[in-house]
Amino acid sequence: MSDIPVGLETLDFSFSGGRPVGTFAPVLVGVVGSGNLEVMLEAAAGNSCSVRVETSARGFGPIWQAVADDFFARHPIGGVRVSINDMGATPAVVSLRLDQAVAELPQGGRA
Repeated sequence: MSDIPVGLETLDFSFSGGRPVGTFAPVLVGVVGSGNLEVMLEAAAGNSCSVRVETSARGFGPIWQAVADDFFARHPIGGVRVSINDMGATPAVVSLRLDQAVAELPQGGRA
């Protein structure tokens, strides 16, 4: 038997102090498929931004943390729940999809 875990890995990140975006309809960009991912943004209470990643590429938590840190540094938004469903996308593709999703928010995510 193999000791390699199988299935999806779930990672959660949280950022506080962002600018509340306000109410908005859910935003979905991308398609889950081989080497790609989808990103969904939903309105949430408060001024924090939560990021949940479900990925088939296990063991890359530090890289996901770096991508989430970079995203929040560029887009310090609040009142947003980010859901990422990943099938092995590269960090550059993840950043692109996150930027595309934020561009769909009211005022491009700027408060």
